[in-house]
Amino acid sequence: MEVMPDHVHLFVSAHPKISPSYIVKMLKGISGRKLFIKHPELKNKLWKGRLWNSSFYIETIGSISEENIKRYIENQKTRG
Repeated sequence: MEVMPDHVHLFVSAHPKISPSYIVKMLKGISGRKLFIKHPELKNKLWKGRLWNSSFYIETIGSISEENIKRYIENQKTRG
């Protein structure tokens, strides 16, 4: 995982029966809920009290190695 100023990169794997959109939905829902429990004052500072917007981008890696993906994500923080 790499947290950027306006987005987050995650490298995840899951059983083929679990849809990528379900994984995103769960990650956003659980992380938002936990953050608002720990910092309830944030809810009033965000647009309509939402931490995440509804959009996301998913890409499969095919034949690219895990190490290349991890390196790409790690290098994102050094790019302006």
